[in-house]
Amino acid sequence: MNVVYSTTVSSVGGRDGTIRSDDGTLDLKVALPYSLGGAGGATNPEQLFAGGYAACFANAIMHATRNKTHELVAQDIEVIAEVDLGANLDGSFELSLSLIVMIAGVGQKTAEQIVNSARAVCPFSNAVRGNINVSTSVITR
Repeated sequence: MNVVYSTTVSSVGGRDGTIRSDDGTLDLKVALPYSLGGAGGATNPEQLFAGGYAACFANAIMHATRNKTHELVAQDIEVIAEVDLGANLDGSFELSLSLIVMIAGVGQKTAEQIVNSARAVCPFSNAVRGNINVSTSVITR
């Protein structure tokens, strides 16, 4: 692999602590969500994962259409990532993900082809393939 970017983020205190990137641009409190018995009031790993995946996938869509007939720009695309944290019978946990992809300016068939191309280049999609159940809905507007 030819590394084109690298970052480091540290966590102190786990789900009730802080995270900070090596360059200081990310510096957040994290908290166990209220629905899981925590205090809430701060972001959590699942929200960060959903936000990162949505942003990365939107960019992958733009990348997949670059120099194509239907080149899309940021305003043409909205990606909503819904992350579910589930408990297994053995006491472990797993994630599942739903992507809702809204694309303006193209028909349904073209939008679905673009999303399939984006799946192939998105590093988040490549990282979770075969490990996390990901469902995708494509909506044109």
